[in-house]
Amino acid sequence: MEFQTYLWLKWLHYAAFISWMAMLFYLPRLFVYHAEHIANNGFCDVVKIQESKLFHGIGWIAMIITIASGLFILIGAKPELMKQGYFHMKLLCVVILVIYHFSLGYFMKQFKENRCTKSGKFFRIYNEIPTIIMFVILYAMLVKANLV
Repeated sequence: MEFQTYLWLKWLHYAAFISWMAMLFYLPRLFVYHAEHIANNGFCDVVKIQESKLFHGIGWIAMIITIASGLFILIGAKPELMKQGYFHMKLLCVVILVIYHFSLGYFMKQFKENRCTKSGKFFRIYNEIPTIIMFVILYAMLVKANLV
């Protein structure tokens, strides 16, 4: 792969990852508000629209671009990464983020059907998962990758 192409793919990968993380950070925050104002139907109707647009309009697209661009980088430019332990740690974190992404879709569906019984406190704590995972990914790719 040409170096210029590699740099553009890396740029796309980072931009998509940042967008995906924004959704993973913000959607559970909307769930906090939703859970804490469940009795206010007008408020919940507006939040349901926001949740759906964020999840489908940003989250899915960003996740797919993040994964696809990462695969293109891995296969086309950096297959040697598969030999590095820190990269395996990063891939495990990506799998966890994908599972987390789908769990947000599950909770969103429950809210849409007025069946979610989780509290605002639950979603405040649940909201910390992508932050921790992001720190691990950044450590793997910015610290460990430069020490190898």
